[in-house]
Amino acid sequence: MFDDLEMSCNQCEQTQGTGCRVEGVCGKLPEAAALQDLLTYTLRGLSYWATLARASGAGDPAADRFTMQALFATLTNVDFDPERLEALVRRAAELRDGLRAAAGPAGEAEPIDGAATFELAADLMGLIDQGASTGLPVDRTRTKDVQSLQELTLYGLRGVAAYADHAAILGQEDPAVYAFVQETLAKMVDVSLGVEDWTALALETGRVNLRAMELLDAGNTGTYGHPVPTPVPLGHAAGKAVLISGHDLKDLELLLAQTEGRGVTVYTHGEMLPTHGYPAFKKHAHFHGHYGTAWQNQQTEFAEFPGAILLTTNCLMPPKDEYSDRLFTTGQVAFPGVPHVERGDFGPLVERALELPGFPDATEAGSVWVGYARNTILQDHPMGSVKDTLLAYLKAGTIKRFILVGGCDGDKPGRNYYTEFVEKAPADTVILTLACGKFRFFDKDLGAIDGVPRLVDVGQCNDAYSAIRIAQALAEATGVGLNDLPLSLVLSWYEQKAVAILLTLLHLGMKGIRLGPTMPAFLTPETLEMLTERFAVIPIATPEDDLAAILSA
Repeated sequence: MFDDLEMSCNQCEQTQGTGCRVEGVCGKLPEAAALQDLLTYTLRGLSYWATLARASGAGDPAADRFTMQALFATLTNVDFDPERLEALVRRAAELRDGLRAAAGPAGEAEPIDGAATFELAADLMGLIDQGASTGLPVDRTRTKDVQSLQELTLYGLRGVAAYADHAAILGQEDPAVYAFVQETLAKMVDVSLGVEDWTALALETGRVNLRAMELLDAGNTGTYGHPVPTPVPLGHAAGKAVLISGHDLKDLELLLAQTEGRGVTVYTHGEMLPTHGYPAFKKHAHFHGHYGTAWQNQQTEFAEFPGAILLTTNCLMPPKDEYSDRLFTTGQVAFPGVPHVERGDFGPLVERALELPGFPDATEAGSVWVGYARNTILQDHPMGSVKDTLLAYLKAGTIKRFILVGGCDGDKPGRNYYTEFVEKAPADTVILTLACGKFRFFDKDLGAIDGVPRLVDVGQCNDAYSAIRIAQALAEATGVGLNDLPLSLVLSWYEQKAVAILLTLLHLGMKGIRLGPTMPAFLTPETLEMLTERFAVIPIATPEDDLAAILSA
């Protein structure tokens, strides 16, 4: 569209130093980047009026819900499609103007934020030009440190929006989450807020994210049951096949229902692996096993998969020609030229799967265990709970330390650190893991400690709430604070869900978190120093050095 259009995007871990300028490492083109900035800017204007309308008792639930969906579309590896982004921008402006009218007398005043009243260009090219001029809508008149904290908060809000959208799909909503997101977006132009204020807002974003994850946990477990320990085959069955990737459990439920009795086997990819532990999905005999590893390997793994593929949430990469004709997106995910199917209507996907050859024969490739979520660890059993066993082993010294090694995976050099760390962890440590970072070591046999597996899969990144609840329960049972538990966090990050989770951990007072592979490019040296001093956030070093420091604590 614009041959000379530049972009400035630094929201993910793999950005080039200070930001991607010509094309995103994720594959996002400048046109999409400009529209995502414009969408965020328009949502800031919507949020300005939503906050005033809510104060006058005239909020709009449709606008609240839309804010989450639209912010989700701005996450890394979600929406690459300019036409769909245009539709979101125009809908945001429509809802914004409706909220101004609903705000009563407050809506008649001249707003302090230009995002609340600006007029959209008439065509897509004009919108892209507006987005390029707007840029990321933080306040560029403020100091670099304030801008840095605004970006940290904004990226956290995007993560909150993703979790809130997942939860709302399953009927779990909290108006307070929506109100906070909109109020905080509207505060981007509040010049009275300084470094300490934005630090507090970042931590408050972490608190609200905890609530959003709690809602999602309630939606997942209330709808599909609590996960139970389950072996998941890594081989495949003979016959027609569908692969589902992403995170959304509702999409999996609908896909399994619509493939029932059609002679199609359903496999998971990436973060869908933990879904095999949910009782509601176990009743489907054609839900077979797991194929592939993490999101960044999809271009190779999808090319080799002989069936249709459904991408449900964030983690899409630009598709290769080898499989673009059998890839489908749904929800907020989109890519130009890739068929987009609405949730609940996967007919075109199923028909495409039936046209494709599928696997010619069955293979065995071992299995991995999932299902060690909070209920498995914390519930009471007639023979004694897992929690009680763990506490007894800790007291006896059989288990010396728990180490949570989890977070997002990626293909930037340096991520082999996490594989080596787990391989070199002593035999008297238990490795907890969640999110797609586990694919660096998920199929390794670490053995067990008197029957307790040394590698414990808590679930998706969406299940971080479950890991937090386990830690809180262990702390309560032992009468110590979270930072006094024999628990260390070694995290990898990639996108904005991870930013939201980090803010949640900081809100909870967790200290000594080791983070990598690199520190966020949107943090100024001063902001990073503040986080290091106040919260003891530690950049990863080498596996040997970090293990030595952790085990000597």
